[in-house]
Amino acid sequence: MNRPLTRIALCAAALLSFALPGAAQETYPNKLVTIVVPFPAAGTTDSIARIVADKLRVKFQQPVIVDNKPGAGGNIGGSHVARAAPDGYTLFASPPGPLAINFNLYKSINYDARKFVPITTIANMPNVIVVGPSVKARTLQELIDYAKANPGKLSFASQGSGSTSHLTALYFENRLGIKMVHVPYRGSAPALTDLMAGTVDLMFDNVTTTLPYHQSKRVRILASATKTRVGSIPDVPTMHEAGVPNFESGTWVTLAAPEGTPPAIAQTLAREVAAIVKMPDVVKQFETLGADPVGSTPEATGTMLREESARWKKVIDTAKITLD
Repeated sequence: MNRPLTRIALCAAALLSFALPGAAQETYPNKLVTIVVPFPAAGTTDSIARIVADKLRVKFQQPVIVDNKPGAGGNIGGSHVARAAPDGYTLFASPPGPLAINFNLYKSINYDARKFVPITTIANMPNVIVVGPSVKARTLQELIDYAKANPGKLSFASQGSGSTSHLTALYFENRLGIKMVHVPYRGSAPALTDLMAGTVDLMFDNVTTTLPYHQSKRVRILASATKTRVGSIPDVPTMHEAGVPNFESGTWVTLAAPEGTPPAIAQTLAREVAAIVKMPDVVKQFETLGADPVGSTPEATGTMLREESARWKKVIDTAKITLD
């Protein structure tokens, strides 16, 4: 081989050596993907994240795991994700608090969820108003009438201060001009335990958690905070039907990524999750959890997060609540 050809061959080999790593990086994913859930295992958010992770593992032919990082109303998990590399290998599966509420609620928070890259809303779960056996009201209107005639006599449980169950109850108070006593808990399970025991009177919670106890008649769901009736409780009216028009509240599980994550990765993940939540076996699993599959685009997800944040900020500002 003559010298000019040799030089050309060497240059081509050198260029190829630089191109190969770049080509490898363009193939996403090519290693472990971690989905951070900012609450303990076995909750609804965790269950939904694990269903999706199992399907992504098969689709990507790469390990996809769920890493629970609970604490501080979800802020520990949010902070962890905010510090992660923006390469699509650390994702955030979260309910409303850490993504759309906490930056309006906490005096001090060391990450800004508004900078996260929205990917997709995986599922929605409607909220319901549920009362315990100590409450004689059989309808929502009877409950409202009692609350108005007896200010401060009714107590409401929540999943914790600043949770959607807490803020929904505040919204309910503001809309109707009533006053109740807030009793915060560390999640739905202990709150429902005390609700069934008659220690507290009522709570707003997602239908996923409350449905089994409603079906066993240990609590009563009076209304759903939805536009239309919930399929799993077709005999239960909406808040609108029960006399509180345009009252909507729900929770959701949304997938997001650290600031700077490439749009192409967000689009890939959104497309794959949208296909996953349409799978018959996934739909059936979501139905068991009382969750409605969504699978939105990154653009639609970003719009939803901004709207949710604005809606709950009004409730927070009206109630003048902050958390340390």
